Amino acid sequence: MPQSIFKATAHLEKGVQVKVKSRDFEITVDEPKSLGGTDTGMNPVEMILGALGACQAITAATFAGKHDMTFHNLWVELEGDLDTDGFMGISDVRKGYSEIRYNIHIDTDEPREKVEKFIEFIEATCPVGDTIANPVTMKLNKVIIENK
Repeated sequence: MPQSIFKATAHLEKGVQVKVKSRDFEITVDEPKSLGGTDTGMNPVEMILGALGACQAITAATFAGKHDMTFHNLWVELEGDLDTDGFMGISDVRKGYSEIRYNIHIDTDEPREKVEKFIEFIEATCPVGDTIANPVTMKLNKVIIENK
């Protein structure tokens, strides 16, 4: 498959609640009450963890047949360390995650060595993991000012 462009829009609603749309899908993003939100959805950094786990699970499902890997169930639990004082401007620390940890649970009858090799493949192949682990170019195209 050639280079693809994926798109999303994020529209600020009320307070810090945001409606994120991509294709025909929409999700609500918010902050917990302790961070000034109304707790109506995951916050962006929780979505990063969810996106990583989902990508790893999708990678496993997509390539299991190619690796002659069978499993009954697979799930990923993730956690990350983030100092909110950086975002809030209270201290001069990194604003994003300093570390993300995850456990991949796989219910399978396959031998351990085969499973470990498959998990290594998942880690090397997952696009979200690659995006998090390696620098990516981010650039603002333009600011569009709309007057009503």
